[in-house]
Amino acid sequence: MAAPNYTYLTLKMPGPNGVITVESTYKHAYDCDVECIEYAEALMEAEALIVNLDRLGSKAPDSKRRAGTFEPTEAVKLVPVDPTYSNDQVLRISATLNSK
Repeated sequence: MAAPNYTYLTLKMPGPNGVITVESTYKHAYDCDVECIEYAEALMEAEALIVNLDRLGSKAPDSKRRAGTFEPTEAVKLVPVDPTYSNDQVLRISATLNSK
């Protein structure tokens, strides 16, 4: 039984003592639209995050890798920390690095 008028931003409906009129301003209507758009964007981002988390959770971890182990992915060479002192301390660096 309500009659909205979008041109004048009014809503009229019958009440117990006559017609009830609810009015608004264009600024308030604009602020409500912006709030609705921001809420919809936040919902879409949350749903995308849930989908990505589900996809990541379904992947099985690599059985070769375990916590606490280091396996280089490239060829490495061992370089002594101090060439003048032999205490078996070495650094592992990439074998493809430039000599500079």
